[in-house]
Amino acid sequence: MKQPSSKTFPTKETGLYFGSFNPVHIGHLAIANYMVEFAGLDEFWFVVTPQNPHKQKANLLNDYDRLEMMQLAVEGDFRLQVSDIEFYLPKPSYTVDTLIYLKDRNPNRDFKILMGSDNLENFHKWKNFETIVENYGIIVYPRPGFDKTKVQQHKNIVIAENAPQMEISSSFIRKAIKKGKDVRHFLPPKVWEYIVKKGLYR
Repeated sequence: MKQPSSKTFPTKETGLYFGSFNPVHIGHLAIANYMVEFAGLDEFWFVVTPQNPHKQKANLLNDYDRLEMMQLAVEGDFRLQVSDIEFYLPKPSYTVDTLIYLKDRNPNRDFKILMGSDNLENFHKWKNFETIVENYGIIVYPRPGFDKTKVQQHKNIVIAENAPQMEISSSFIRKAIKKGKDVRHFLPPKVWEYIVKKGLYR
């Protein structure tokens, strides 16, 4: 009788970037690129969020348009993946619930959350934030003016101190498009084509 294999698969360090990506832009991709090449991650997943508990949904583009643009943005880059898992979880989406679900289905992955330093200031307001800190890694992306001395000292919180500062915002892009501006170079080419073709953000 054949014995069960004792082979174990290596753990993959996987970064998770939660966001509405409304729309995804070159700043998002540059940060992801940095994380997989300089922050010790094997893969980086963009988790497209249908509803952020701390934001109004009124300004969000259709969920599936944002998902499609995200998939177009990472197309051909095996290091970057797109997850729509929160589309199928109870609304509103809470990070801790998504993490538990993902870990249960991916036991050989060590998940680390990428979090902007601006979000870190309100992290204590997140649902079960203690569980997130204790069981998952947090990589802090420093925004301009960030004071790292205010960060809670914890073995699972790491500051990406040398990450490039990207000040492009999705809201800037949306407003610019609405004004008829050509902002194609702020976006991955296929994402710009998709926006123009569908007349989004007009």
